Amino acid sequence: MEKSNFQNNVQKFGRFLSGMVMPNIGAFIAWGLITALFIPTGWIPNENLVNLVDPMILYLLPLLIGYTGGKLVAGTRGGVLGAIATMGVVVGADIPMFIGAMIMGPLGGYLIKKVDKMFEGKVRAGFEMLVNNFSAGIVGAILAIIAYRAIGPVVLALNSALELGVKTIVNAGLLPLASLFIEPGKILFLNNAINHGVLGPLGIQQAQELGKSIFFLLETNPGPGLGILLAYWAFSKGMVKQSSPGAIIIHFFGGIHEIYFPYVLMNPILVLAAIAGGASGVFTFNLLGAGLVATPSPGSIFALMAMTPKGGWLPVLMGVAVSTIVSFFVAAFFIKRNDNVEDADDLSVARGTLQNLKGKKINASHEKLVKDKQYSGDQINKIIFACDAGMGSSAMGASRLRNKLKKAGSDIEVSNKAIEDIPNDAQIVITHENLTERARDVAPQAEHISIQDFMQTAAYDLLVERVSKMQSESESKEQKDNNKVEDNSNIQVLRKENIKLGLESVDRDKAIKMAGQLLVDSGYVEPDYIDAMLKREEELTTYIGQGVAIPHGVGAAKKKIKKTGIAILQFPEGVSFGDDIAYLVIGIAGLGDEHLKILANLSGLLEDNDTAKKLRKTNDLEYIYEQFTL
Repeated sequence: MEKSNFQNNVQKFGRFLSGMVMPNIGAFIAWGLITALFIPTGWIPNENLVNLVDPMILYLLPLLIGYTGGKLVAGTRGGVLGAIATMGVVVGADIPMFIGAMIMGPLGGYLIKKVDKMFEGKVRAGFEMLVNNFSAGIVGAILAIIAYRAIGPVVLALNSALELGVKTIVNAGLLPLASLFIEPGKILFLNNAINHGVLGPLGIQQAQELGKSIFFLLETNPGPGLGILLAYWAFSKGMVKQSSPGAIIIHFFGGIHEIYFPYVLMNPILVLAAIAGGASGVFTFNLLGAGLVATPSPGSIFALMAMTPKGGWLPVLMGVAVSTIVSFFVAAFFIKRNDNVEDADDLSVARGTLQNLKGKKINASHEKLVKDKQYSGDQINKIIFACDAGMGSSAMGASRLRNKLKKAGSDIEVSNKAIEDIPNDAQIVITHENLTERARDVAPQAEHISIQDFMQTAAYDLLVERVSKMQSESESKEQKDNNKVEDNSNIQVLRKENIKLGLESVDRDKAIKMAGQLLVDSGYVEPDYIDAMLKREEELTTYIGQGVAIPHGVGAAKKKIKKTGIAILQFPEGVSFGDDIAYLVIGIAGLGDEHLKILANLSGLLEDNDTAKKLRKTNDLEYIYEQFTL
């Protein structure tokens, strides 16, 4: 149990580290691109634009991390305090203070959360803003001073010691041995913590000095995973073999390395293949002087190439190729010796093993629904998968559910977002169980579904079944409503009092206003609908031929319609609609499809010239009513 708790705490710590960095990956990539382009050794050196490089790395990126760390703890207010506190460690340092930002950001959020709790319910009405602003200002100022005088120097000392240790490893040629820790850590989903929490900051410092860094390649190298997946494709059997090509595409071109982790756990000895591939790749990178200008995220081959400095593609590609080949042959040796990999259930079992290694308990259905608040609307229209960065595992989950819904005949919107970007209109939010509380804080209005595995969970099938049932019930209700409308449409849509005969000729706009006013007086539309009818006529005439015009509102005016209705005005002497003369002006307010039967009748009437002429002149109201409502 102690071991499980330790693994669980390590996992949570790793997620928190990645949660501070990954929302800001765009800023890191922007800095990396500016660096790759404009430094003296870049693709297009520029002595003016290169001035962006140092301020971004020394101030912008640490402040973003500090803000995000504070926000994770105490919302936007915590983010502001985190940024203020981070400024204390940034000022006076000549190196990027990412470690300091990762300390001060959450600390600022934590302290302001405690201060707010202390004042909760004790502030007199009208003084809330004053107390909030001054408490934040005072706490922020104190934190910035402490950070500048105490924490900053400590972080600098630790950084110097770490730098010395890393340089010792590099100078001794032992850097490939780092794969002994990196590759097994990745399998346990510590990839983000390793990359963004440790290697990223080291790489940024080295890149600032040398223009590139090998540290950006240690964890992000897709070669080890690619070799393992290729070996499965070549030498396994059954469903595992069939699933490998898709996993290869997602891993190598999409950069979602998590896809190959279950394949390793299916045959745990394959961690040796990952280590061998990683170490050989690092050795090749080091030998050829490979490096990147910033962290490629996600770790696809395209991202690696984009972050490669000018003239550096060959060493990077060689390192990826060598690690792929080595991991392929090592994995092939073990896969061919294992007769059990043909069982399709092995992959599911491996996914369960993965969760156990992460310190989780798997229940019988691989899912846990958070039922404290369940969406109760008539239709589900938007489902959001959320994770730290809004890509990776949530993207896989969204794709899987989207395909299941599509097969079930549903076109519900399913997308993946970072937790902080969950939209306000999200109806259902699906997250890993460790992230559900954060997601609920961001989107309290939504139903939250907590799962343990984005790829293998019964929650998807349960949700598809639920959606299908809701759609079936809705269609049944709609059919009943349509039947009811069809039975009563003539009475509801066209009333005899809305048929006006023998009217004196007026101009076009006056005739439209008269038709619109009848619709208003009968409770079909709001008064503003008349303006929409006039606007529609200005854009395109509603004259349809045979002396008939059907004025109606533009699409945006549909919200002004209360219920479907029609008004018929007869002008025996006609009304000018441009170059045409209309003798029947039929005002239409169509909310549903109830009016279509009347329009279909109208179309049939106009095909008969004699009937069309009679409609223009007759003073028999019953005749017109019967013709339109048969």
